Amino acid sequence: MTDLSRITCSIDENQIATVALNRPDKLNAIDMAMFQGVNDMIRNLKKNTEVRAVIVKGHGADFCSGLDIKSLLTSKSGAMKLLFKWLPTLPNAAQHFSLGWRDIPCPVIFAIHGRCWGGGLQLVSGGDFRIASPDANFSILEAKWGLIPDMGGAIAFRELMRKDHTLEMAMTAKVIDSETAKEYGLVTKIAEDPYAEAYALALECANRSPDVVAANKKLYNKTWWSSPGMAVFYETWYQIKVGLGKNRAIAAQREINRDKPRPYVARKFK
Repeated sequence: MTDLSRITCSIDENQIATVALNRPDKLNAIDMAMFQGVNDMIRNLKKNTEVRAVIVKGHGADFCSGLDIKSLLTSKSGAMKLLFKWLPTLPNAAQHFSLGWRDIPCPVIFAIHGRCWGGGLQLVSGGDFRIASPDANFSILEAKWGLIPDMGGAIAFRELMRKDHTLEMAMTAKVIDSETAKEYGLVTKIAEDPYAEAYALALECANRSPDVVAANKKLYNKTWWSSPGMAVFYETWYQIKVGLGKNRAIAAQREINRDKPRPYVARKFK
């Protein structure tokens, strides 16, 4: 069950979900309850065929200051739950906290302000877009604690940053500002009001066929590092699936009759 003391979610009339980290008194530091709350939320949003986009933000002065080390170290059983996995190649609960957002078949946009450190940075790296305020700052903080980033960063950072920039941040635990993060590839866009900018992007995506949006996300996540042969295979296969769906015809009708746009049906693409 989702711990609503750590994370909140609301879905508006445009079927845009706003998820918020809700531990402002601790700078949204990640404890076991937040791990559980976020992972439960990811699973719930993945099953919701009506949601058209997800925005994730943080309540309070900072987006997320990283792991609540003191809290996590007090529970050995909690640490085991985070790190346990049935197979070595599957993500554990800590890795699902970041990588799980990729499995939600709609855009996931992080609106970032203030600190985005350690586990917070790995969390946002699992999204599709990251919009930051000018005062946002970022750090792969784990080296300060004698650790390496182990929450899916090895997958996400290689897609977003050059290897030397990743190594620099991981080895030094240095803090970088929004402009540097954008230069490195961690940030999609800088905006004075990151939530408003994120919502505008979410609304643009919500105005397209939910099947097309889901298919594009799955296509590029699956084929970004694949062979050319597999890329063209999935491109053709997903086009067939989308082309046979009801939303393909609706999209065409919406372009022809723009004054009376027909609403899309719930997402069918998987």
